Amino acid sequence: MEHSSEEDSDISESEMLKYEDKSYKKLKSGNHSVKISDEAFTCPYCPKKRKQEYLYKDLLQHASGVGNSTSNKRSAKEKANHLALAKYLEKDLRDAGSPSKPVNEGDPLTGCSHDEKFVWPWTGIVVNIPTRRAEDGRSVGESGSKLRDELIRRGFNPTRVHPLWNFRGHSGCAVVEFHKDWPGLHNAMSFEKAYEADHHGKKDWYASNQEKSGLYAWVARSDDYNLKNIIGDHLRKIGDLKTISEMMEEEARKQNLLVSNLTNMIEVKDKHLEEMKERFTETSNSVEKLMEEKDRLLQSYNEEIKKIQLSARDHFQRIFTDHEKLKLQLESQKKELELRGEELEKRETQNENDRKILAEEIEKNAMRNNSLQLASLVQQKADENVRKLAEDQKKQKEDLHNRIIQLEKQLDAKQALALEIERLKGSLNVMKHMGDDGDIEVLQKMETVLKDLREKEGELDDLEALNQTLIIRERKSNDELQDARKELINALKELAGRAHIGLKRMGELDNKPFLEVMNRKYNEEEAEERASELCSLWEEYLKDPDWHPFKVITAEGKHKEIINEEDEKLKGLKKEMGEEVYIAVTTALVEINEYNPSGRYITSELWNYKEGRKATLQEGVAFLMKQWKLLVHRKGGIA
Repeated sequence: MEHSSEEDSDISESEMLKYEDKSYKKLKSGNHSVKISDEAFTCPYCPKKRKQEYLYKDLLQHASGVGNSTSNKRSAKEKANHLALAKYLEKDLRDAGSPSKPVNEGDPLTGCSHDEKFVWPWTGIVVNIPTRRAEDGRSVGESGSKLRDELIRRGFNPTRVHPLWNFRGHSGCAVVEFHKDWPGLHNAMSFEKAYEADHHGKKDWYASNQEKSGLYAWVARSDDYNLKNIIGDHLRKIGDLKTISEMMEEEARKQNLLVSNLTNMIEVKDKHLEEMKERFTETSNSVEKLMEEKDRLLQSYNEEIKKIQLSARDHFQRIFTDHEKLKLQLESQKKELELRGEELEKRETQNENDRKILAEEIEKNAMRNNSLQLASLVQQKADENVRKLAEDQKKQKEDLHNRIIQLEKQLDAKQALALEIERLKGSLNVMKHMGDDGDIEVLQKMETVLKDLREKEGELDDLEALNQTLIIRERKSNDELQDARKELINALKELAGRAHIGLKRMGELDNKPFLEVMNRKYNEEEAEERASELCSLWEEYLKDPDWHPFKVITAEGKHKEIINEEDEKLKGLKKEMGEEVYIAVTTALVEINEYNPSGRYITSELWNYKEGRKATLQEGVAFLMKQWKLLVHRKGGIA
């Protein structure tokens, strides 16, 4: 290619930038041909070089190397031309370099013998580094980091440059360490080729017919490794000799070992998954059995309760019937005594003796009459008590109708028996007041009442024993259900994602209202920080057992704890932060007071998010079975 006289003459260093811009404009205008084909390029400023064709990356490294060369053989004009070429390649032919075939990181570079021994980790050698003599007589030179930065800028990506020193100081040599992988070998070979293209390779360094100036560099091989000098000693310390074939075989062995290990891990994971499936199946079967047992116990319990209710109703009816009979008997006895009193008064006129006897009889009749009146009053009070007890029993039945556990209904039967016993005791007292007076009928009635009293007491003991048995069975069933519920909660903890059945942390404070309030006052970053601080503060308040902002009220005959709105902390919170934050704090308070008032820590509860309530054990088991079927279906699809 032809050049003008201005281009053939050297230029000074101060005019180098100006000349670089001029050369770049010529390249951009098409005065020089750079691109030969889609993958081949040439250097228009090196027409006498043996190697006329380059790949895009190689030509870019060549242009950058010559342009930044410190050799005195390179003129300022030549360096400026190569810098302009590098600029032209990077800005205008960047896309043109993309079709060139990239280096495969899994294979050695083309042009490298697979049986040639290299120093590994991949290492380059740099010689003829400029040095100067210091005041103490030792040689000093530039640091390795500066040379490393220069090589990185040229695209060789070394990891470290280590200058070699001996007792005389800097030896003028350095080793360049590259990454241990295939891209590291590629960078090392590109490093060597760039210096070879600039006639500063290994052969040029050992050629005796040339004057040496600038840096010379190449990749360390077996002959360098075996040198008896500072370079060979250092190479033997840091590395070994390996061929590319050996590296590929070693990498293949590592890959096979890795594949084998991964295969074993997959087998272990599959076995673990099968074990988990078996455990899940066992747990599900156990839960189903518990549910069936619970239903059976509940049905048996309901039948027993119905029987007890019918028996209590019959006893109560018999008590009222017996009371009516006793009232009639007392009335008839009272009338008989009045008739006898009238007869005695008629006989009063007979004689003195008869009169005395009559007076005694009258006195006795008066005493008996008083006793009967007292017994009648006692009977009336007993009747009133019976009616009151019946009314109370009716009210208690109505109150207990809404309760899930119906053990209290058995108390109605116990109360009826107790009432029967009290009635019999009252009857017994009446008969004692009346006295027997040799009346065989009264004695027989007393024996009958005593016998009924003993029977009722025995029946009451039987009812109490039955009641205790049912309570124990119910408690045992409840314990089993609670254990099953805990197992279900533990199982659901391992399931991620949102669903209508899941776990809710009762007593956990929602931080969203805090963040919304702070966003209205501060910027996003500061608002998030302040909201986090406030939320943490109120979480500590919630954990404090000494803070109990509740008051007790009576609703529908029951005591109930509600939030004390006059609490100073809550009033201050509502006034300062608003209604939404106040609701979030009081909600967490109510939950923690209901589920863990003594420990004041957050507990997990099975929750129905769709209906906003505590989920039943049956709902949780149904959801868990559905998830398990989905998992089995997915595994079947993957297989």
